[in-house]
Amino acid sequence: MIVVTGATGNVGRSLVRQLVAAGERVTATSRGISAADVPEGVLARRADLTDAESLRPVFDGAEALFLQNGGPTAHLMPTAEVLEAAVAGGVKKVVLLSSQGVVTRPDSASHGQVAYAIEEAVRASGLEWTILRPGGFASNTYAWAEPVRTSRTVAAPFGDVGLPVVDPDDIAEMALVSLRSGEHAGHSYELTGPELITPRQQAAALGDALGEPVRFVELSREEARAMMTRFMPEPVVDTTLAILGDPTEAERRVSPDVERVLGRAPRAYGEWARRNVEAFR
Repeated sequence: MIVVTGATGNVGRSLVRQLVAAGERVTATSRGISAADVPEGVLARRADLTDAESLRPVFDGAEALFLQNGGPTAHLMPTAEVLEAAVAGGVKKVVLLSSQGVVTRPDSASHGQVAYAIEEAVRASGLEWTILRPGGFASNTYAWAEPVRTSRTVAAPFGDVGLPVVDPDDIAEMALVSLRSGEHAGHSYELTGPELITPRQQAAALGDALGEPVRFVELSREEARAMMTRFMPEPVVDTTLAILGDPTEAERRVSPDVERVLGRAPRAYGEWARRNVEAFR
């Protein structure tokens, strides 16, 4: 049995589907999950990564764990206690979804320090471990879905700054092979897409997928910050804007790890857009 945390998210949902297709037994968990959220045959169990005790019955009888690092609530996750509960339930292997920021923004509390502390807990757990460190997700552009649907417009800052965003399905496939094979034990992988792509180019790719133009409107840094602080803490906003507007060479680097492990190039943003175009219609 493999437990997938964050199973209703962009990576977790894809990983559950891929594990089922590979013939694995899966327990899917998140705070609000229901049977309607998972394929037939998958056990859906509600639990909270900020509450280790809620996870104990989920881990019972499991052999492997995909551990989502908690995203916006990562700083609230009692990682050592969660891993202790996993070990008590029988788990022998953990694949952690971490962040590229551990390497590229180590001094950032929001993007580096919390994720690094979670990684350290995983390495100290006694479990066989693999760590996945993705950069920006292609699925972050779901934030544009409503204005694309209503006005065929994307508004974003730094329109001509490119980053190698990664397809969540590629992250999930990296997790799949890491969970099912021992050869990835003790490895940390950096996950990116195959090329740099700018927000302006992403808007154009959405237009190509839709079959009609999507207009790009460039926001100033101040306009973007005002918009983002409505739903994100200010330190997270500031570091995110620094990555989007002034990325380091490491953040702009196309990693070879997806191709090295999966034996194929990572998927481009345009493929993600075509596959998920219904969200933008």
